[in-house]
Amino acid sequence: MKAVFQELYEKYHQDVYQFLFYMVKNREQAEDLVQEVYIKVMNSYDRFKGESSEKTWLFSIARHVAIDYFRRQKRKRNKILEFFDWGESGHLIEDEDPIPEDIAVQNEEIQKMYQCLDKCSVDQRSVLILRYIQSMSIQETADVLGMSISKVKTTQHRGMKNLQQLMEEEGRKEGDNHEAR
Repeated sequence: MKAVFQELYEKYHQDVYQFLFYMVKNREQAEDLVQEVYIKVMNSYDRFKGESSEKTWLFSIARHVAIDYFRRQKRKRNKILEFFDWGESGHLIEDEDPIPEDIAVQNEEIQKMYQCLDKCSVDQRSVLILRYIQSMSIQETADVLGMSISKVKTTQHRGMKNLQQLMEEEGRKEGDNHEAR
């Protein structure tokens, strides 16, 4: 088992880390989630039937770990909001952690694209990251996400349209800001 685990880790660690980083936008959190993924791999490898590739299976676990993380964050945020009883004012506290410098790309368009990607739905973000950042095929993406091929194609199409619209809105905002100066 140790040799199998070591091989999986060496082959896919960086890809799993990048996927989780793009999902949560925080280096330390992504590292913690990677550890969760490998704990789940260790605990469930004996149940891996080989019906998909190890890579697909690993990314499927990573996706579920990310979804669990988002659920925990939502519950935590709701408890905090209940505790402070914001009432009707609806003041939400937003996490504005910057992207780590060694990951952030200098090109402003790329940075804007990542910020807009963050505003897409979790499914759209997952499909776009797997397809365009992780370079997975539609079939691999469908296997990882537990979706049909047609659902991946539809989600990809809608995600791209949404991303394009968000980027155009950002471009208009920047144009308005430059004109106001």
